[in-house]
Amino acid sequence: MKEPILLEMNGIRKTFPGVVALDDVHLDLRAGEVHALLGENGAGKSTLIKVLGGIYQRDAGEIIINGEKADIQSVKDAERYGISIIHQEIVLVPEMTIADNIFLGKEAGPAANIDRAGMLKKTQELLDSFDMGLSASAKISSLNIAQQQMVEIIRATFSEAKIIVMDEPTSSLSDKEVDALFDTVRRLTAQGIGIIYISHRMSELDVIADRVSVYRDGKYVATKEVKETTVDELVTLMVGREVGNYYNRTYNECDETVLEVRGLTNKKVKNVSFSLKKGEILGFAGLVGAGRTETMRAIFGMDPVESGEILIDGKPVSIHSSKDAMAAGIGLVPESRREEGIFPAMTIKFNETVKVLNEFIHTFRVDHKKENEIADKYMHDLSVRAPGTFALVGNLSGGNQQKVVIASWLAIQPKILIMDEPTRGIDVGAKAEIYAIMNELAKNGVSIIMVSSELPEVIGMSDRVVVMRSGEISAVLDRTEADQVTIMKNAVNI
Repeated sequence: MKEPILLEMNGIRKTFPGVVALDDVHLDLRAGEVHALLGENGAGKSTLIKVLGGIYQRDAGEIIINGEKADIQSVKDAERYGISIIHQEIVLVPEMTIADNIFLGKEAGPAANIDRAGMLKKTQELLDSFDMGLSASAKISSLNIAQQQMVEIIRATFSEAKIIVMDEPTSSLSDKEVDALFDTVRRLTAQGIGIIYISHRMSELDVIADRVSVYRDGKYVATKEVKETTVDELVTLMVGREVGNYYNRTYNECDETVLEVRGLTNKKVKNVSFSLKKGEILGFAGLVGAGRTETMRAIFGMDPVESGEILIDGKPVSIHSSKDAMAAGIGLVPESRREEGIFPAMTIKFNETVKVLNEFIHTFRVDHKKENEIADKYMHDLSVRAPGTFALVGNLSGGNQQKVVIASWLAIQPKILIMDEPTRGIDVGAKAEIYAIMNELAKNGVSIIMVSSELPEVIGMSDRVVVMRSGEISAVLDRTEADQVTIMKNAVNI
């Protein structure tokens, strides 16, 4: 016997200036099930859940919860109907503690007499149940992206929601943390809670999902029972075409060393040494917290360096800031694109040209023709899907936002491009496009450092693989040596 329907969304339509984001879209959710949503970036998944969560107001259609029409005009309305959304982008308060964030708006006791001890105790129990090894009194700003993501998940599960939406919840989690999340999901569904689950990791569907709905270009395509479909069928439904081989690399043999890092050490990494060749894609692998991102931040001048040396083209360089790094020909596509990579309230043109203002602003004169040429070139070269460079970046899909981030760095014509989790939260079609961009850059002599938590991506795209563990390099593998077993053994010290 099938479980009762908790939620129905019928005929949902949502438009933005020049864009139809949702057109006659359907979704239903049963009690106690995990219903996955699939589709390329721009397919409408995130827009649909923002309509459900009261962030956007639908232009047409109806929402039915527990058999009755629901009027959701705000986030508070959604919460009142028992809807909790874990967004892909972190929305915690950085300078507050984990406990304060968990209980935000639900503080125990009246304002004058908040039970802080009780809040800390309950939060610590929740953290311990996820085996996170964190203190409830720790500030959010002291946590890495994966830890912040877990706090988001704990905050949502702490509420008494009957419908929980998880948008790319595992994109920054280690295997251990993913297992803990899935255990929590199973506990929630056993209580009759319905989970809407958005992920681009197709391998997760068999493990956690009951049904899957596919969307394409803002339209509903189909709903399938997970056990009755295949990955190939779902990919074809998503993209409307055969994607083919993602990792179509053209390997460029070159002995010219562009970057050399010697003994880089600070509070988070120790004695890191490696080299990068011209036209090479050098992959960095390791578990969450291994020091990969911290190494890149140090190289780019974002974090202080206690000792060590950085050489470009054989000459030592002094990098104390991002400005110094850019002057040395280094670009950085950050792990958290919304927090550090884009200005969401600004246009594509602004985002793509903001790093090269000196090319078209001279004293009090702005060369708008040159500005437009730069923006149009990279929008075309990277196939950014939008009505024009006037479109706001915040209204683009995750994949197109990532292309804009990459475009903004290509505008400075970097010699070295660091890409930290370049396909995080991006669908299969957009991933193939990002890989093609990376391959073309390498062919043209740009040297790329790619940090990634997806081993197939690291293996498929890298000329060599650097493995990190506990802030140190544990191995450097040639592409002929790099396989998942070898990388993991070096990542966990087996």
